[in-house]
Amino acid sequence: MKELSRAVQEGAIAYLKQQYKLFAILGVISWGLGLLSGFVPFAFITGGFFSALAGFIGMTVATRANARTAWGARESLNAGLRVAFSSGTVMGMTVVGLGLLDISIWWWLLYGVFDVAPEEIPPIMITFGMGASAMALFARLGGGIFTKAADVGADLVGKVEAGIPEDDPRNPASIADNVGDNVGDVAGMGADLYESYVGSIIATMALGAVASLGLDSITALQAIQVPVSIATIGVLCSILGTFVVRAKGDASQAVLLGALRRGTYGSTALIAIGSFLLVILTLGSEFLGIWAAMIVGLIAGNIIGYFTEYYTSDHYKPTQLLSNEALTGPATTIIAGMSLGMLSTLIPVLTVIGATLAAFFLLGLYGIGLSAVGMLSTLGITLATDAYGPVADNAGGIAEMAKMEPHVRERTDALDSLGNTTAATGKGFAIGSAALTALALLAEYGNKIKVTDVVMNINLLDPKILIGLFLGAMLPFVFSSLSMRAVGRAAGDMVNEVRRQFREKPGILEGTERPDYAGCVAISTQGAQREMVVPSLLAVIAPILTGIIFGPFTVIALLAGALTSGFVLAIMMANAGGAWDNAKKFIEGGAHGGKGSDAHKAAVVGDTVGDPFKDTSGPSINILLKLMSMVSIVFVTTVIALNDLFIRIFS
Repeated sequence: MKELSRAVQEGAIAYLKQQYKLFAILGVISWGLGLLSGFVPFAFITGGFFSALAGFIGMTVATRANARTAWGARESLNAGLRVAFSSGTVMGMTVVGLGLLDISIWWWLLYGVFDVAPEEIPPIMITFGMGASAMALFARLGGGIFTKAADVGADLVGKVEAGIPEDDPRNPASIADNVGDNVGDVAGMGADLYESYVGSIIATMALGAVASLGLDSITALQAIQVPVSIATIGVLCSILGTFVVRAKGDASQAVLLGALRRGTYGSTALIAIGSFLLVILTLGSEFLGIWAAMIVGLIAGNIIGYFTEYYTSDHYKPTQLLSNEALTGPATTIIAGMSLGMLSTLIPVLTVIGATLAAFFLLGLYGIGLSAVGMLSTLGITLATDAYGPVADNAGGIAEMAKMEPHVRERTDALDSLGNTTAATGKGFAIGSAALTALALLAEYGNKIKVTDVVMNINLLDPKILIGLFLGAMLPFVFSSLSMRAVGRAAGDMVNEVRRQFREKPGILEGTERPDYAGCVAISTQGAQREMVVPSLLAVIAPILTGIIFGPFTVIALLAGALTSGFVLAIMMANAGGAWDNAKKFIEGGAHGGKGSDAHKAAVVGDTVGDPFKDTSGPSINILLKLMSMVSIVFVTTVIALNDLFIRIFS
């Protein structure tokens, strides 16, 4: 067990080193070309550094908890959960802690050392949000390509062709698959939600500086400090919530899910009470609208989380009905999964619409920002329930490869199935918060245009606005296409490598020869680093090029179009992928003939299709939306100047 855990640790760290080198090169090139100046390069670097550090710490703990979780599962399901959840808690608290630390350091430097006016600080800090977004896109997209290339390769050749169990030590891609769980679902998710967390706070701080001009009895400093204060209360309440996540003895999966819910809902209630007292004691009862706007986001986050669980958990009808489709083959499984994913967008979209309307009615654009902060105020415990899933998945792999008792694998599979549900809930939560955060950033971009003395005059019938809307609506689909093709190509390389090893070393399947695990890890690493570059550049180039050619108003339309189509597409892909995965797990639990049946083989195909949906393209779209917005804000002055030059040259 220790040897297997160490192999996963070494593979994960080797991959992250390559990824961080690539990001460092990007930062140096941007600085060298003069794209970043003043405080901007330092803010960009610190944002990327803390985003990477959050993912690295979480992954380091997760790769050390996998064997311990398998060992705990020998005792009981609850013992395994406690170990895995504890490692997830480290991830959650690291993300929120580093996020507040980065914001606090920059506030102290700009306000305390360089004496910058409070209302001028948030626009500067948006740059480190851009650094965090860039790092998050690299981590989430690159990690997603790595993990799904390994997973698809291992499933297609191991399960389908060779007929060996998942995580069988005879499968050369088994270690790469377990490494991928950590670089994609732990380090990638950590960097992703770090970026969402600081992005929502910074955007709301910027909107608060503007909103204070229209609010009586509240200063810019107070309006800026409110989102940070709410986030701080959220951290403390999330810590308290982790202590109630426990169950007695060898509890059932339903009881464990109830324990996780108890922690999340308990933290939500504590945050509502704590933020109410904060507003009353520091601002006064006349500013309860601030608290109400935050509560709107808090409630919206829980609604999105619950319905994501409903559509992806095998405890509910949608996923159970999806498993029935596997009885008639892979085609109907895929059709039903797509249908489920599309239908699952209804409640999240209506929820975000309701939250946006309510928050705007209460406090305008500042209220929308506060609702995003409210939604993410429970991130400490929400991410803890999410990050434990990959640890449980790794524990199952180690139990299989170390030939532990059968009941250990059964328990880790139960934890893994529960982890799939919490992971889907976490992705829905991240995507929902991304929609509100991107909307707040869009508002801040409008404020930046006003500062440049460009008259705001947007007409939906203006061809330039329509062009922007169409381009924006198209971008998430192109981005998803590029990322899914990247997974396909990298998985193809993995399939060829596993087939080659089986062909050239027949003793592998007989158990007399050791597979070349390192070769498969190297193939996934090279594929991920190579394939993530083009989709990542799309997020940076698209808003800048659009602004230079068509002007800043087309960029607003571009961001709006990308937000509306990207939000729906991301929800659909994440939920469809989660449902396919749990439908397979439901069949493996004994339904429709269990493992090895025709229904199981069809479900494996659906799960394989769903892998890049839920772990690569879907979760990366929310980063795409925010990174495009931040790039637009940071480079707005330069883009307007270049647009004027473009018009003079071609007019």
